[in-house]
Amino acid sequence: MTLSIYNTLTRSQKPFTTVEPGKVKMYYCGVTVYDYCHLGHARACIVWDVVRRYLQFIGYNVRYIQNFTDIDDKILKRAREEKSTMEAVAERYIEAYFADMARLGIKEADEYPRATHTMNGIQRLIHDLEQKGFAYPSHGDVYYAVRKFDEYGKLSGRKLEDLQAGASERVNIEDPEYQKKKDPFDFALWKAAKPSEPAWESPWGKGRPGWHIECSAMVRDRLGDTIDIHAGGADLIFPHHENEIAQSEAVTGKPLANYWLHNGMVKVDGEKMSKSLGNFTTIRDLLDRGVDPMALRLFVLMAQYRKPIDFTDEAILAATNGWHTIKEGLLFGHQHGKQLGWENLELNNSHIDKSEIEKFTTAVNDDFNFPGGLAVIFEIAKELRKQGNIIVHQGKTETPTDELLKQWQTLVTLADVLGLTAKPETETSQPDSLSNVEIEDLIQQRQEARKAKNFAESDRIRNELLAKGITLIDSKEGTRWQRN
Repeated sequence: MTLSIYNTLTRSQKPFTTVEPGKVKMYYCGVTVYDYCHLGHARACIVWDVVRRYLQFIGYNVRYIQNFTDIDDKILKRAREEKSTMEAVAERYIEAYFADMARLGIKEADEYPRATHTMNGIQRLIHDLEQKGFAYPSHGDVYYAVRKFDEYGKLSGRKLEDLQAGASERVNIEDPEYQKKKDPFDFALWKAAKPSEPAWESPWGKGRPGWHIECSAMVRDRLGDTIDIHAGGADLIFPHHENEIAQSEAVTGKPLANYWLHNGMVKVDGEKMSKSLGNFTTIRDLLDRGVDPMALRLFVLMAQYRKPIDFTDEAILAATNGWHTIKEGLLFGHQHGKQLGWENLELNNSHIDKSEIEKFTTAVNDDFNFPGGLAVIFEIAKELRKQGNIIVHQGKTETPTDELLKQWQTLVTLADVLGLTAKPETETSQPDSLSNVEIEDLIQQRQEARKAKNFAESDRIRNELLAKGITLIDSKEGTRWQRN
C-alpha cells in the first residue's frame, strides 16, 4: 500500500504525490514566542516530527521548515508587563522552546525562519498584492481585499455571506481599524507604527506586518511558490491558513500547498485547555513532575492525529505503562545481548524482519496511522519482554539467538521512526546508580557471606541492591540480576 493522506483542502484522502519526485517540501506553522510551550504545542510538534521521520523512513528527502512568530501583540504585551523588550521576550522563549523540544526528542527543523528576519520578503509580497489589486493602503495600514479573491473560504468551507450574518451584531463601527477598511472582512497585511512599539521602514510608512502575511512570506522565501505539505493545528484552519492561501495564491496563481494537514486539539479532563480554567499545563511543568518524555510521545501517538485527545491522569498512566513495555523491548539487547553471544549491537539491515517492516508501513501509510504502527511495535516488544524474563529466570531460551537479534533490531528501527528511544542506564545516569562492575562485586560479596552462613550480611546486600533498583534472581545455575 502506498502512502495516502487526508487533505483538509479537498476533504478527502488521496495517494501522496510530490512536486519533485523523491522530495518533500514541508512547512509547519510554529509557535508565537511569548510564553512556555503547552500540551497543545507538544502534540503538534510530536505529530509533525514523526510525520517527517516517517517520510524519511520510506525514502523521501524532506526539507522541513518551522517558523517562529517573534513580533505579535501578545509578545508586546508580555514585554510591557515585564518592562522588557520584544526582542528579549522572544529570545527567552525561543531558547525555552528548544530546551523543551530536546527533552521530548523532537528533531530540529532544517531551518527556523523568524518574522523579524523576513521583513524584505514580507514587504515584497505586500507590494505584489497591491500591484495585482488585492491590497490597498489606508492611513498607514495595508489591507487585503478579501472579496477580490474568488476562492476565499475553500480551505475552511466557510462562505462570506454566512460569516457576514454571524458577524453583523459584533461589528463595532466606532473601531478605528474598522473605519480604515473598505470591507469588514478585509484583514491587515501591514500595521502603522504605534508609539513605543517596534517598527520597520516601508513604502507605506513605519509599521510592522500582520500575522498572516508572515507565514506566506516565509514559505515563499524558504520553499518556493508551491510546497507539498503545509501543517499546523486545526485551530489555524480559519482564519490563518485561509488567509495564507488568499495572499500567496493571489500573487503566484499557483497552489500554496498541495496537501494541508491539521492535528486535532488537546483537552484536559474533557475541557478545553485554558489559563482561566486552571488546566493550562506547560511541557516543562509536566516533565518536571516526573512524566517520562517518551510516555508523553506515546500518549500523543496512540491517538489518530486528526482527532481531539483528552489528557487525563488515567491516559498518561496507560501511556506510561505502555512505554515501560516498549522500553523493556528496546533494552533487551543491552541487557541480554552479551549472554546471547551478540558481538555487535550496531543496527544492521540484514538483521531486520522485512515482514514486520511491511506490516508497520502498511498501517502507517493509511493517513499516518501511528496507532496501527504502534500495534506492530507492541507485539515485538511484548515477545522480547517475555524472552527476557525467560532468560533471567532460566538462564537461557529455546528461541534461536539470531531470531531474537532480528526481533530486537527490528523493534529499535521501528521505534526510532516514532522517536521512541531508550538508553541503557550507565554509571552516570543517576547520582546513586551502580555500574555493572559494582553490581557484580556486591553479588560476589553476597556469595561469600552466604558461604560463611552470614545470612544477615547476605540479606543486607540484597536489600541494598534492591533499594538501588537491582533485583537478584537465585537459581541452581547461580545468581542473575536485572535493573527494575
